[in-house]
Amino acid sequence: MTTNTHKDTRFPHRMPRLPQSHDNMQTSKTATLALRVAQATAAFVVLGLTAYVTKWYNVDTMSIPPPPIGWLLFVSLFTILSIGVLEGFPRFAPRFFHPYAALSLEFGNALFYLAGFVSLATYMSGLLFCRGSVCGAARADVAFGIIQFILWIASAALAVKDLFQKGAFRRQDKTKTPLGVSPMKEAPAP
Repeated sequence: MTTNTHKDTRFPHRMPRLPQSHDNMQTSKTATLALRVAQATAAFVVLGLTAYVTKWYNVDTMSIPPPPIGWLLFVSLFTILSIGVLEGFPRFAPRFFHPYAALSLEFGNALFYLAGFVSLATYMSGLLFCRGSVCGAARADVAFGIIQFILWIASAALAVKDLFQKGAFRRQDKTKTPLGVSPMKEAPAP
């Protein structure tokens, strides 16, 4: 008698499968969808805040906005496109969806927001004065950058958990047949 928790003696190279419940998979999908809604909402907030700060620099000061503002503007647009890819491809174009590419998008967004909020916070700490609604918008931009970083790390962790449950990270030995015998290259000499 074999169980799912012990290795099967007939097939020692196989890893035991973890028991999966339908409720666990449904909870993971619900959590991922809730994270996507929060990520999209925060992305539009970051987009609006950075657009406001950029407009103030371009119109009122007649100078270009600082690079961290431009970076967060790009990252918020990249996030909106990433959410579209991460949610749209599995549903409408599953042939073009790959779990490792999705995982790289998850971690890429997290790193982009980490770089964005750290650079903007560093830039703002070097200012001589910071007053008014533009300064408040830039501070809120830093706060929402931190929130986005946390949200993307959480969704990346869920994606990693799903990949481990599906067995995507297991090594598969492709040089042996199912019985463990090496494939025959040529017949031995008589």
